Amino acid sequence: MSIIRVVGQDPSLRNWGLAVGLLNLNTGALTIDHLDVIQPNKLEGKQVRQNSTDVDVARQLYEGAITAGLGAKACFVEVPVGSKSARAMASYGVCVGVLGGLRASGTPFFEVTPTEVKVTSVGKKTATKEEMIAWAMAKHPEAPGPCRRKRRLHGDRGQG
Repeated sequence: MSIIRVVGQDPSLRNWGLAVGLLNLNTGALTIDHLDVIQPNKLEGKQVRQNSTDVDVARQLYEGAITAGLGAKACFVEVPVGSKSARAMASYGVCVGVLGGLRASGTPFFEVTPTEVKVTSVGKKTATKEEMIAWAMAKHPEAPGPCRRKRRLHGDRGQG
């Protein structure tokens, strides 16, 4: 088979990015056919503990991430690094835990660092989010525009 499905994931507690495409192994050409953002619903109410919310968010992220990888022959994940506050560290922990869950479930992935992604794409390790988006849009004009939709159901990949 010379064309395989590949997935890129950019983990985040509130906006977990996904890019799904087809990679031609003969030519190296990549076509992006699906972009999505997993935005977990947050448990609400005075009686909801933060740790309960974090567990539920982790579940939603895991379900969305594992569903995105179904049928993919390769998955590439920008693994987060460090944090500057206690809450950011909790976010980091949830994301790394979800990635560990993916590995434990038999979903292999290649780890890349944020710096590797920036240097390989834009050519500088200090690239901004705006520069990264501009590069991606220029490199893959066929890709559907980024969407902002909340993932509510396991397996609901939607389009767009």
